[in-house]
Amino acid sequence: MKGETMERVSLQVYSTENKAQMQSYHLTKQQLEYTAHPIDALKKCKEDPSRYPVVILTGTIPAGFFVLHEKIGVRPYSKNPNAILLRAYSVQTAFQGKGIAKSSMELLTLFLAESFPKIDEVVLAVNSANDIAQQLYKKSGFRDTGRRINGKSGEQCIFSKVLNFK
Repeated sequence: MKGETMERVSLQVYSTENKAQMQSYHLTKQQLEYTAHPIDALKKCKEDPSRYPVVILTGTIPAGFFVLHEKIGVRPYSKNPNAILLRAYSVQTAFQGKGIAKSSMELLTLFLAESFPKIDEVVLAVNSANDIAQQLYKKSGFRDTGRRINGKSGEQCIFSKVLNFK
């Protein structure tokens, strides 16, 4: 049933209750060219307290994952001290094409307002060859800043979304 969201989508800060489900989180080889597997991202989160792992749930099932990175992590992407970096974003293969990515992006602003009220900008780096992800981010209010950096899989486009909570 492509194009149909299964259950209500929500964002939740990662907890150890999600650990077993993250072990079986599936991404294709092609996806892994562009993003980190949640298990690898979680290891980095353990080492760096300025990284906050977030699970995208459909009902109670983890369908996706991303990390919000503050402070030093965001500096290569924005000079704004109130910016946060969105990184390691993915939706499991079995959940793609169901509107989950779109829903998670729609929920992101409210999630940030509640969890990080001082944040007024979200930035991310997306591979220049990853057209599908670029379209998702643009439809979700991100704009291409025109800045480029070199990433593990080639050129990365820096996208930004200004947040207006007030």
